[in-house]
Amino acid sequence: MAKIKPSKGAPYARILGVGGYRPTRVVPNEVILEKIDSSDEWIRSRSGIETRHWAGPEETVAAMAIEASGKAIADSGIGAEQIGAVVVSTVSHFSQTPAIATEIADKLGTDRAAAFDISAGCAGFGYGLTLAKGMVVEGSAEYVLVIGVERLSDLTDLEDRATAFLFGDGAGAAIVGPSQEPAIGPTVWGSEGDKADTIKQTVPWDRFLPHPRLRSGGGTPTGDLAELPLDDEGDVKFPAITQEGQAVFRWAVFEMAKVAQQALDAAGITADDLDVFIPHQANVRIIDSMVKTLKLPEHVTVARDIRTTGNTSAASIPLAMERLLATGEAKSGDTALVIGFGAGLVYAATVVTLP
Repeated sequence: MAKIKPSKGAPYARILGVGGYRPTRVVPNEVILEKIDSSDEWIRSRSGIETRHWAGPEETVAAMAIEASGKAIADSGIGAEQIGAVVVSTVSHFSQTPAIATEIADKLGTDRAAAFDISAGCAGFGYGLTLAKGMVVEGSAEYVLVIGVERLSDLTDLEDRATAFLFGDGAGAAIVGPSQEPAIGPTVWGSEGDKADTIKQTVPWDRFLPHPRLRSGGGTPTGDLAELPLDDEGDVKFPAITQEGQAVFRWAVFEMAKVAQQALDAAGITADDLDVFIPHQANVRIIDSMVKTLKLPEHVTVARDIRTTGNTSAASIPLAMERLLATGEAKSGDTALVIGFGAGLVYAATVVTLP
């Protein structure tokens, strides 16, 4: 039997640079209130959100990702041609194929980097970070670009009082590369598919297919098409993200604090050793509850980027990380606990050294 030569990569991996992009349009709660019966005070008290960013026509998923990635590359000090793989987490790139990662890899000037998309909702950055760490240590790529990017305004039902105020658009990116010491801890990740219906797309894409007997000719759509959701004017509504708010809140508060603690234990540190906590920016009440449950000391800086950015799903952690570093609230070398959780339900938590 022939022996396969073992792969050889770096002893460890670390985040070398981060970058972010927020669309130019800032949307205050007053705009959301034009379509739902609520108040600015209610939105702020329930979610912490004051404003969010919505992308314009030119701020596509690819365009936002490229802007964020360019900043991450510059921050890391490497050249785009050194990137061996591009991993993009998104649920709002509407072409089934090809992966948007291939376009991004090409436009950034990588040298034929491996490129693929993943769909892991709000845990997507953690999933991508874990894959990147594996590639660097295994040796299949020296540097990996991990991107979380969303245009969730395209998937928001502005008439849904439970979700209309939540979502924003943006992109966050990180370069992962070799390290001589541990700088990305073990990942605690998983899924609870029995709770998948708590966060989901309102209508699957195949519901928009004509009835089989109509595909080769004309006629009036029947069958599943007749059951599509309609707006007040009788037009078919585009699919949107919906969620069971209370169920998700309870799961995030009680279960994700346990996962966060497991990530600390896996990294061999305690809450007292932390400098920064960067949770998925889903809801300020969830963040505050996790801080209390984890008994984080007052010296730990907590990301609350959701106030002005909203919930950007896979982009929320790198965007929050980039802002903390840019404002000086966190600094290079700080030890940070990051945790993402969302649709699936899926989750991923790890401890990292900030670039």
